[in-house]
Amino acid sequence: MSDAVAEIEAKIRALSPKAKVELVRSLIAELDGPSDGGVDQAWLEEAQRRHSEIVSGAVKAVPGEQVFENLHARLNK
Repeated sequence: MSDAVAEIEAKIRALSPKAKVELVRSLIAELDGPSDGGVDQAWLEEAQRRHSEIVSGAVKAVPGEQVFENLHARLNK
């Protein structure tokens, strides 16, 4: 590791937990590139559709514990 990187790492480690979270989020967002508003809108619409189905009774929600039990059972076959 270069001296410059080691110096940056030391400075990051000295930050508060909140500042570290903000830095990591900023760096990840930069790596991810610009967000696609169409994708965000599509997920919002999907979430609203699913919520409506649950509220109307068209579908029945499955408790998270049951979902994971089912997954473990399927993976252990």
